[in-house]
Amino acid sequence: MIADAIHQIEASLPDYAKLIAVTKTKSVALMREAYVAGCHRFGENKVQEMVEKQPQLPADIEWHLIGHLQSNKVKYIAPFVTLIHSIDSLKLLQEVNKQAAKHHRIIKCLLQIYIADEETKFGLSPDEAAILLHAPELDGLSNIRLVGLMGLATNTNDEAQIRQEFRGLKQLFDQLATIERPNVQFKELSMGMSGDYRIALEEGSTMVRVGSAIFGSRN
Repeated sequence: MIADAIHQIEASLPDYAKLIAVTKTKSVALMREAYVAGCHRFGENKVQEMVEKQPQLPADIEWHLIGHLQSNKVKYIAPFVTLIHSIDSLKLLQEVNKQAAKHHRIIKCLLQIYIADEETKFGLSPDEAAILLHAPELDGLSNIRLVGLMGLATNTNDEAQIRQEFRGLKQLFDQLATIERPNVQFKELSMGMSGDYRIALEEGSTMVRVGSAIFGSRN
């Protein structure tokens, strides 16, 4: 069943888009099943869960931190994380850079943009993202790469609203992608989950974060 779901979703993706299997609360056994089916990118919401699972699974897996990240937890994922989707401050970016340097790594990051019409704690406004990308302090951060944006649409059945939010994020992506800094190389737009990834793809997403459509409803 997991293999069928993965193959079905991947068959619907354009060539440039990637599937991130969201594995929060899922067992290592289920993750191995997804891996055997050809899915080698896993997204976790919590640092502790990612750190516990990572040594139990194959070394060629790409690990994506998609949930909120506290500065004091960066050190635990810095040795292996592939992409952090949820950067929401310069301070957090500076900590990622510091921990990446300790492991002689460059860690790719996305700025999380607040696009939903609902109360949520995290994410930059478009203006805050632009200010961060123009900040002089960015020049000193040689162990990170800012490669794009991430956003969560409103949890609603109104497809027109979801589409509008995704379209706005793509327009912001296109604007910010013109910024030239050594460690800013926009190419990834992470938007779309199980319920709305098809709309996200139509609006330009390059990464969809899909959990329940692969593994069934959350434990």
